[in-house]
Amino acid sequence: MWHKPQLLTAIADLLVLVASAALLAAGAVWLVRVPSLPVRQVQFVEPLAHTRRGEIEQVLPSALRGNFFSLDLEAVRVALEQLPWVRKVQVRRVWPATLEIAVEEHRPQARWGEGRAELVNSHGEVFAALMPDAEMARLPLLDGPAGTSREVMERFAQFSSLFARVSQRPVELVLSPRLAWQLRLENGMRIEIGRENARSAVDARLSRFIEVYPQTVGNLPVRPAVVDLRYPNGFAMKVVGEGKGK
Repeated sequence: MWHKPQLLTAIADLLVLVASAALLAAGAVWLVRVPSLPVRQVQFVEPLAHTRRGEIEQVLPSALRGNFFSLDLEAVRVALEQLPWVRKVQVRRVWPATLEIAVEEHRPQARWGEGRAELVNSHGEVFAALMPDAEMARLPLLDGPAGTSREVMERFAQFSSLFARVSQRPVELVLSPRLAWQLRLENGMRIEIGRENARSAVDARLSRFIEVYPQTVGNLPVRPAVVDLRYPNGFAMKVVGEGKGK
């Protein structure tokens, strides 16, 4: 073996690699355990609109265990995502002693149900949170069976676009347990759209109503309290307690 320099060189290289790996492993253990590398700063990427500092201070300290290398980023993420207004969190280390946190807050689009303290965000997801009464009052009211929040929000946007053609603004949309739609406008008028046996049927009813709205409802001296679109070839209106067919 001593007369084979190539073999000796290979053995030497192998020993160097083993020694280097051992040093790296020892260094990694030291970095994880050494107490002199603490996280000194927690930095949020963007200002938070709804989440308060006090809420963060309640959940974050218990998750900040360990030093810069041993800190459990997943624990930090989970702790912050428990807060009412927080939808999603991303956490990363920034050398030498900073924890950078990017928080995506819920963006409320509507209230969900009456008196539930629940809201619908821009993704059509229901979440529980509180807002000032004045801000809550400006949001439309949506409701429906469990799991339908995204569909109700999408339909509300579609119906709002339709009624914008006649300068009316929907403020409430309810999908009943029997899957019937009921819409209320800002002027107080309630519109019974009916069940959605086929999506095209609901679209056809509303489009027909919007088309004749200026010449019918728009010309009445008294605004109808209720308009019922659940007719195959027309609609009915209820004015001051009386029914009137159209």
